[in-house]
Amino acid sequence: MALAYIGLGSNLDDPLAQVMRAIDELSALPQTQLAQCSAIYSSKPIGPEQPDFINAVALLDTHLAPLVLLDALQAIEQAHQRVRIQHWGPRTLDLDLLLYGDQVIATERLTVPHPYLTQRGFVLYPLADITPDLQLPDGSRLPDWLHQCPPDGLVKLPSASEC
Repeated sequence: MALAYIGLGSNLDDPLAQVMRAIDELSALPQTQLAQCSAIYSSKPIGPEQPDFINAVALLDTHLAPLVLLDALQAIEQAHQRVRIQHWGPRTLDLDLLLYGDQVIATERLTVPHPYLTQRGFVLYPLADITPDLQLPDGSRLPDWLHQCPPDGLVKLPSASEC
């Protein structure tokens, strides 16, 4: 089995409900167990003007190969009516394969670690909720990246603190 970290985000059509439903759907994936979830966060959007996002990270223990897992994530997005019209635009649900074990993957369809992993507070801080001293495949450590990425506009939601 491999440990896979999944980033979740939504800013349309009741974003908190979208993220919580997606977590339930992740836990139902075949050959996969939901091991842990981060707190739920609200974050300011990157890119065009749009509503704030709801974000979280889920840790999966899975037998699914990376591309099979990617297909499953995209199927969940489609079930949530995800439409890819505008780069960094609003969305009902965004599921990103952030890390897959200690693998480095660079294909046309998939890049792991996620290319913006170390630049996004809405990914780094939820990751730290799950694995505070996480070591990335390149040997760098999550605490070092957290110091370089302030939590600007990132708010941990107390009413939905654990997904």
